[in-house]
Formats: sequence, C-alpha cells, structure tokens
Amino acid sequence: MHFTQNTRRCDGLGDNMTMTSPPSAHTPSPRLLAANLVNAVLLEGFSLTTSLSNLRTSLKATADIDGRELAAAQNLAYGVLREAGRLRFFLAQLTQRPVQPDALIGHLLVGLHELDAELCPAYAAVNETVAVAARRYPHARSFVNAVLRNFQRQRETLEQAARRNPEAQWNFPNWWLQRLQAEYPSNWQDIVRQLNMRPPMTLRVNLRRITRDDFCAQLTAAGIEYRLPAGDPAGAAVILQIPLPVSELPGFAAGLVSVQDLGAQWAAPLLEVTDGMRVLDACAAPGGKTGHLLEQAELDLLALDSDTQRLRRVQENLDRLGLAQMPGVKLLAEDAGKPSLWWDKTPFDRILLDAPCTASGVVRRHPDGKWLKRAEDMQHLAREQARLMDALWPLLKSGGKMLYATCSLFKAENSEQITAFLARHADARIEPVDTASPSKTELKPSKLMPTTLLPSEDMDGFFYARLHKT
Repeated sequence: MHFTQNTRRCDGLGDNMTMTSPPSAHTPSPRLLAANLVNAVLLEGFSLTTSLSNLRTSLKATADIDGRELAAAQNLAYGVLREAGRLRFFLAQLTQRPVQPDALIGHLLVGLHELDAELCPAYAAVNETVAVAARRYPHARSFVNAVLRNFQRQRETLEQAARRNPEAQWNFPNWWLQRLQAEYPSNWQDIVRQLNMRPPMTLRVNLRRITRDDFCAQLTAAGIEYRLPAGDPAGAAVILQIPLPVSELPGFAAGLVSVQDLGAQWAAPLLEVTDGMRVLDACAAPGGKTGHLLEQAELDLLALDSDTQRLRRVQENLDRLGLAQMPGVKLLAEDAGKPSLWWDKTPFDRILLDAPCTASGVVRRHPDGKWLKRAEDMQHLAREQARLMDALWPLLKSGGKMLYATCSLFKAENSEQITAFLARHADARIEPVDTASPSKTELKPSKLMPTTLLPSEDMDGFFYARLHKT
C-alpha cells in the first residue's frame, strides 16, 4: 500500500491542525493515551466512559495536556474499538502467540488502526507507534516494528482472511452476530453496518424556551450547518452536519438545547404527559428524558436513580435547562424496584421505565459495549427488567400508562419481556404506538404491538412499549 505525503497529523488531530508549540516532555502522547484507554477496555473490562473519566482526572493532577491532544486520543480509542474485531484478528495472525507484556496490545492495535484506516503516512504510523511503545518497553522495539511492517507486507492476504472470519468482517462478537441473524434474518447486515457507523450529533431544542425555527436561525448565524430529520414526533430535533463541542453551540450553556439521539427523543411524546400529571421517571440518569418530559409539560415529577453519582448528572442537566426549580420536581437516589423505601402511596398517572439493558442499539456511540457484554448478561438484565416492571406496575393508577423503553435490539429484553409481563398482569394491555418513522418496524396485527426503532442514519436503535392499566 502506497501512501503519499500530506498535511495530516498522525495523531488523530485532523487535517491541517497543527500545534502552536511543541508538546512538553511531560505531555503524554495521544497515541500513548489511546493505547491505555484500549487496554482499560479490552484487558481490564472497564467501560470507555469510565476509562475516559479516570484519564481526565489523572491528567488534571499530573500533566499539562492540550485539550486537542486528549480529543485525539479519544478519537483513536473509539476508532480501535469500532474495528476491534478486525484489528484483533490481524494481530493474532501476525503474532501467532500471546503478546507479552499484554499492555503492548493497546499500542499494537492503535498502530494497526492507523495503518488500516490510513489516517496518516504509513512510515509515520509505524515509527511513532514504535517510539511510544519503546519508551516504556525498550526491549519490545523490534517486535512492535516487525508486527506493523509485516502488516504492511501481508495486508492483502490478511484482508482476504478477515473476510472469511465473521467477527473480523463485521466487528462484532460471534454471539452477537448469531443473535441478530436469528432475530432479524432479512436485514441483520444492514443493522450491523449502521451500528458500525459514526453516529450523528443530534440536538433537542428546549421548546419551553425557544422555537426550533428560532434556534436554527442562531445556528445559521453562527455558520453551523444542520438538517431536520424525518420521524421526529416531538418536532424538536436538529442534526448537525459536522459534530462540534457543546461549548460552541449557541445557547447550550443557557439551556436552549441539549444533545440527545433522535430515538431517545421519542420517549417523552410517547408517554403523552400533560400539565399537572404525577409522573415517575424510574431510571432517570443521565437525565435527557427527564428534561424532555419537563420541557413538554409542568409535572409533579419524581426522578429516581440508584446511583448517586449518576443522579448528580440529572441535577446538572435540569439546572442547565432551567427546570430544576419547577414546582413538584424531586430527585431521589433510590432503587426503583424497592418502592417501600421511597413511595408515598400516591399513584402515578405516568411511569417511564427506561430499563437497564445490553445497550445493543447504541453501540456506535459506545463501541466498547460490543466487547464488554457477554451473552449471559442478557439473562441477568432480563430478570432485572422484569423485577422493575413488576415492582412499579402497582404504583400506576387505573387508566394510567407506563412506557417501557430500552436501547436494545434483542427480543429477550423487548417483545419477549412485554409478552411475559402481559401474561403476569391481567390489568395490563399494550397500546399501539402510531408515530410515523421510516425506520420503524411494521406493527403486526396481534395483541402485542410495540415499536422497535432500528438504527439508521438519523437514530440509534430503541424499543418502546406503552402499557395501559385497565
């Protein structure tokens, strides 16, 4: 493979972006930081979100790093994890034995990603990866160099072999592919392709504060290109043509707009809230759907989450949106599945249960999830989903509605969960969800009519089922 000299940096900072001054001797390389992030996920089992948070904390305490360098490291790590099936296959073919020390795996995967994706000239990717790895492991210099140069020499053969290996070809674990093939036999390949794409940056305009047209006028004045998606039941979504930091969004700090996937923006309108209703948001963190509900109506709303740290994010989001001081809004760090600890015996008109799940519909935003989840996790999650539904149903008043939501595509967490719930509760019936969307699956004529939103260019994968209490 021939690479021509160009102006692109080889550290993920992007076209024509140069440092105003050279990094200090104490500034960690983006390539080193990315390798550490990859190892934290693939070797230690930490989520990428947790790993990034830990990295930011440690850098604040120990190093002076340019924000662009950290962004570059994050981009490299995300790229590796999106393509980890392919990259780990290449590494296994090139080494033929376990890599020791295993911390070199992160360095090698970052280097292979840069070569495979052609992020910069090949000689720079090889030389800089070797140099970064050798700072900590001097004895590994020749090994890292040999692996990367052998990839260049054998690339065509390796790519042919990868096309015969499902995990390498599709960049998903085999168990995940097999489940998608079984549940979506006619379109599983399209689903996988979408889940491997980079997600759009979608905004939700705070219609309590500004109209979408007026906010879009602010975007235009700021030179920010956007488009309005189809299948937007709340009429509040705006998709940016090019993602950018929220600090550059007009009105973000003032609460005029939030970042939220279009699929997640379906929840609030589907719950059909009106002023004065008593509403429970049972698993509220990080608060995107909580905020959307309060943007739609003045509610007596209780937001629960079992994680105190995550509940702080709900508070921060509501504070920014100017919604935290609305009368009747209350946040509690409690287990939604144990109402005896927090319920005041007053029934709810509406309950939103955004249930814990495998998050199989949003892995393009969280590509680490592909490699951290296990097939057996679904059984544990399904039990937790059933526990929460059964615990919350008695809290709903007669005539009220519960919206069960997941960001999963797997039927064990979705339609099968609802079928089992209806069998356990004679006073529950499913309501058809009739909101037009090009990516919505067709509603089948049966007693079970939930809506599965398949991942598309405009949205992640979600599942919604609206349950009415008779």
